Amino acid sequence: MTCLKPCVANLTMTPDPILQALGLARRAGRIIDGESQVLVSLAKHDQGVVFLASDAGDNIRKKIVDKCRSFGIRLHTNYTSDQLSRALGKLHRKVVLLIDPRFIDKN
Repeated sequence: MTCLKPCVANLTMTPDPILQALGLARRAGRIIDGESQVLVSLAKHDQGVVFLASDAGDNIRKKIVDKCRSFGIRLHTNYTSDQLSRALGKLHRKVVLLIDPRFIDKN
């Protein structure tokens, strides 16, 4: 028997606990996403953690990195925009601000 659709049943992917925590934080309302909203919110949330997609463009990367340095905000660039988008259940997410870092500190 041949599979006409892409077979994903055989893939054994270990879920990333950080991405799971981001999804949980989004459902709890502790996420700000989108470049302009994150840039405005960085000054207000000094305890936050920023996730910048590794495939983000040079302009957004420079803006976010400079803001994070100036405000002393932790920055993670370990995930692609596809991974961040799937974790949040939204499309085309390049930058995410986690307002409450307790979601990932235990991981």
